[in-house]
Amino acid sequence: MGLIKFGPSGNSQAFFDAGYTKSEDSAKWVKNLGLDCFEYSFGRGVNMSDAKAVELAAAFRDAGVEISVHAPYYINLANPDEEMAEKSIGYIINSAKKVVLLGGNRVVFHPASQGKATREEAVRLTKTRFLALCERIYAENLENVKFCPETMGKIAQIGTVEEITEFCKTDKVFTPCVDFGHVNAREQGSLKTEEDYERLLRYMTDGLGYERMKNFHVHFSKIEYSARGEIRHLTFDDTVYGPEFPPLAATLKKLGLEPYIVCESAGTQDIDAVKMRKIYYNN
Repeated sequence: MGLIKFGPSGNSQAFFDAGYTKSEDSAKWVKNLGLDCFEYSFGRGVNMSDAKAVELAAAFRDAGVEISVHAPYYINLANPDEEMAEKSIGYIINSAKKVVLLGGNRVVFHPASQGKATREEAVRLTKTRFLALCERIYAENLENVKFCPETMGKIAQIGTVEEITEFCKTDKVFTPCVDFGHVNAREQGSLKTEEDYERLLRYMTDGLGYERMKNFHVHFSKIEYSARGEIRHLTFDDTVYGPEFPPLAATLKKLGLEPYIVCESAGTQDIDAVKMRKIYYNN
């Protein structure tokens, strides 16, 4: 259990309420909460300077908090336009270069959207683009970074558990990011019991091997959903939508998995990350 890590995605409302405004303060804030990882979002673009990245790296290193990044949200490896697809690959590569400067080694990214193509066409094109991305990764000497395609929450997005598993078979540089809230939303409340979580994780482990899955990446939050999938992120106080964390914690222990668990609750991501850590270690 020693390698499992818990932390928030970005800064919570409590961080700002406490008077903090600078990204450098995030490391100390997270550490003081007893957490040990943090995800920085480049959702709207990789706009951080190299100098700023080095400065942040020192703050996180001094605090003993590990950092991952989320690549821009608008990546679409299924875009039929080759030039646009190449830009998406560039966004992922630029995010990876920046996370290296930040002292981290994980990049999470949304794989693709179906658009007007059939599901089969979009998935096939995405797999082809994963090969092109893989070539760029090795060409840029970034093969020591974990590239984490994320399971997605909306029906029109590419990123089912099965699709992500298949994409990660492209090369060892790819490690799944399983967003359990997304899976639950897409599958209309499918994650309720330990057996539900175990079925999912055994499928991925059978496909990718234990060593690849042992330290996989996790996003966790409760998410409201409709027939089309994800609507919005919620907090752990919600009692209508799932998923719940305790059965996942038990399953991770049973299977000997030690992921990075990043909480994406709406505004309470650090508080809920602390709750998950207590559940994991106290049960």
